[in-house]
Amino acid sequence: MDLQHLRYQLKSGHYYLYDMRETPNAVTGTRRFKLRTDHVAIAFDMHTGEVHQHGNPLRIHSWAMTMCRRLRLAGLWDKADDLIVISGPLPVDEINKCLWIRGYCRRMFQRLATLPHGKLQAASERASDRSYDRYDRYRQKAAA
Repeated sequence: MDLQHLRYQLKSGHYYLYDMRETPNAVTGTRRFKLRTDHVAIAFDMHTGEVHQHGNPLRIHSWAMTMCRRLRLAGLWDKADDLIVISGPLPVDEINKCLWIRGYCRRMFQRLATLPHGKLQAASERASDRSYDRYDRYRQKAAA
């Protein structure tokens, strides 16, 4: 599954999924979003790190439960146990790396407990950017 063209962005506390192959609107300069959700879930294989599904947590958990049931009915117990779903307010850059880099989900899963809260991280980055901008303007005024 080629996910290189997909990108999540965090805006106003919601995750938006964009297809970067689409051209932006000529008037507004923005792309139409494919998905808007409060939290993101990613279903992946524990051994390979391959992403199977991503998106709204309710849909992804439902898909994973159905897939595990089908795999177990087919006698593939190990495959069913390897299917992992992570969900919540994950950092946007980590979500995008999972989509772009094959096997990255497995590495992220190992560091999951140490990852920052995705929505709080974005707010703190914006705040630090604003404070740096103020400091930079102050330095420029002082130098003049």
